[in-house]
Amino acid sequence: MLLLWVSMPLWAQLAHPDPSGAATGKAGDVPAATPGKPTYQEIADAVGHNRIAINIVWTLITGFLVMFMQAGFAMVETGFTQAKNVAHTMAMNFMIYAIGMLGFWISGFAFMFGGIGSVSSLGGTAGLTHEITLHLFGKDFGIIGNAGYFLNSSVYDVGVFTLFLFQMVFMDTTATIPTGAMAERWRFKPFVIYGFFISMIVYPLFGNWVWGGGWLAQLGVNFGLGHGHVDFAGSSVVHEVGGAAALAGALVIGPRLGKYTRSGRVNTIPGHNIPMAIIGTFILAFGWFGFNPGSTLAGTDLRISVIAVNTMLASAAGAFLAMLYTWKTAGKPDPGMMANGMLAGLVAITAPCAFVNATSAVIIGAIAGVLVVAVANFVDRKLKIDDPVGAFAVHGANGMWGVVALGLFADGKYGDGWNGVPGTVRGLFYGDAGQFMAELIGAITCFVFVFGVMYVFFKVLDKIVPLRVSEEVEEKGLDIPEMGVKGYVGDQLEIPVY
Repeated sequence: MLLLWVSMPLWAQLAHPDPSGAATGKAGDVPAATPGKPTYQEIADAVGHNRIAINIVWTLITGFLVMFMQAGFAMVETGFTQAKNVAHTMAMNFMIYAIGMLGFWISGFAFMFGGIGSVSSLGGTAGLTHEITLHLFGKDFGIIGNAGYFLNSSVYDVGVFTLFLFQMVFMDTTATIPTGAMAERWRFKPFVIYGFFISMIVYPLFGNWVWGGGWLAQLGVNFGLGHGHVDFAGSSVVHEVGGAAALAGALVIGPRLGKYTRSGRVNTIPGHNIPMAIIGTFILAFGWFGFNPGSTLAGTDLRISVIAVNTMLASAAGAFLAMLYTWKTAGKPDPGMMANGMLAGLVAITAPCAFVNATSAVIIGAIAGVLVVAVANFVDRKLKIDDPVGAFAVHGANGMWGVVALGLFADGKYGDGWNGVPGTVRGLFYGDAGQFMAELIGAITCFVFVFGVMYVFFKVLDKIVPLRVSEEVEEKGLDIPEMGVKGYVGDQLEIPVY
């Protein structure tokens, strides 16, 4: 009691409630040698520190949102597949997060960002200064980064660790896409090997060429093609890479039993839980507010409002047009295609979200909504490639459309100095044909490189560690033979198994 009585005057002086917040944060809160009287230099240091702090906190929080998208992918893929494979499909979506993270930590981050140099919005990202280049035609072409393996002591920096977290969850999005295309017949052991391969080598290589200062990003500086290949948040780097890998995997592993008859008839194998897939789609749409606005790597970049609105508009247009298109062509507004239409709109706007206006965002999303249905039908009925969740149609085709759309619709209001080229980013419709060419080159390079490498990888892996389960296992379901547990217990016998 005595201590409380003695300290009461000081306590009474400090404890002034501030319900409006107007009096919170004064000169006394600025670190200074003389409390309450900071010098000009001390104020400037505090302002700079706070700016970087805002950017780091923003980037981390949006990265957390992207990490949560893994739950959305798990629900979408599991909902669109059969009840007898629930535990296996969920397990792939769960473990790709852990496997991919370790692979990215070992070498993926170093290959992708080892030569990016200083990321000023995150305080400098010290240590990422080693890019392996080729010198051709009197110019340098970045090929692969070479610093930051295992996040070693030379990159033990708050900015680098922030960049790692944000980019790791992007990589994880890519890595999880093929699990849907190859679901219901993929053995778990080759899946684990695949997880390390794509996170350590394939994704980081293409990512370096676009986001790590590599040769596609340098098309503007070296050849005058706009600002080089620009992809704001990953239509090509994340989604097209995942979609191309998914197509290669689905082609090598072959269709599910009963999908195609010898006479060429295509059988529909319906997913077991549409509500699960719809909820998963909403989780992904929510996470996309981390994906796109977070790619500013700066909470102090107020373009985030335009990016967020463009993102939601494109998703709405994609879902709406997919609904209308299936209603018109199939007679019913297919809920599965509504979900894929929304995802297609999100994938397509991911590259151009920072560079286009609202009208363009709606147009881009609307085209994506039609494109996803058309491509899914083409892959399924013409190419006879069994992709249970439409992974290539959603991510591959619309990833390509996203970067092409940037090359068409970028309105010149944002991106000054992007990839070292003075001026803002303009598409073909706003006067820069070179930007359109750079986007085409990037989109084609992505598909040829990723599909080619992954096709060879899956072929070789299949010889060493067979990709596919036996027909007996596939007919009974992968849960017990591959995972040792069933996804559903109790009422499982009442759940239809197709």
